[in-house]
Amino acid sequence: MHASSTQASRWAWSSTTPSTLDSSTIDLCLNLFDWAPFRSTKAAIKLHTLLDLRGAIPAFIHISDGKLHDVNVLDMLGFEPGAFYVMDRGYVDFTRLYALHQAGAFFVTRAKSPMDARRVYSETVDRTTGLICDQRVMLNGYYSTRKYPEHLRRIRFKDPESGKTLVFLTNNTTLPASTICALYKSRWQVELFFKWIKQHLRIKHFLGTSENAVKTQVWCAVATYVLIAIVKKELQLDASLYTCLQILSVSVFEKTELSCALQPDEPRTEIPPDDNQLILFDF
Repeated sequence: MHASSTQASRWAWSSTTPSTLDSSTIDLCLNLFDWAPFRSTKAAIKLHTLLDLRGAIPAFIHISDGKLHDVNVLDMLGFEPGAFYVMDRGYVDFTRLYALHQAGAFFVTRAKSPMDARRVYSETVDRTTGLICDQRVMLNGYYSTRKYPEHLRRIRFKDPESGKTLVFLTNNTTLPASTICALYKSRWQVELFFKWIKQHLRIKHFLGTSENAVKTQVWCAVATYVLIAIVKKELQLDASLYTCLQILSVSVFEKTELSCALQPDEPRTEIPPDDNQLILFDF
């Protein structure tokens, strides 16, 4: 993104509540976890997460079996008026998106291909920023129109890094198109959350096989992540979450304040005094 779009996204974040919704599948053995069916020969659970982009803190988590479709999680959320919900194309269900719109909230997602819609009018865009078009569209078809009877905003953007053309859908008509693109790009943070949980908190190795045991271990992992993130923010640490986790794991039984344990050691400039040890061998 260009500097102008970055500044616009910061303005949007300061005046709204941006969150991103996604899920991650954790594969299990069907013979041991028969309560979590996924496929004919595999079991799995899904970790559905709504991540607050202002602090990378989960605002909503639901643990389900692998068969629950992602879009059903929209029925469990209480939409906050004025908030932004950033989602991938797997959550495109116009009935549910219209319910979100009627609640006074905003969504940013990618359009499915092909999308049956007609252009109503277009806004002028600066093509040097990667934007191709900024349009207002209406869905075609009898049933589609009944599901979402109002205008949608469709933005085409060519990513200068990958060269791919992305088509975004939103119900927000006030923010610049570059800001909408920047909001969608920020959803990579939820992918980092899933990666961090799986890699550093050993969520792939479960201590029990019952549903209660698995969900308890997942919630313990999430609680650990949140506590470390809060400590990192409160102490204004430059160290990564992984570094903080490593320090706390080796000092858990020491009577040391967190602020002291997590602060980097200052370089020693003084030369340590001679310890007056006897020299056994004189070279």
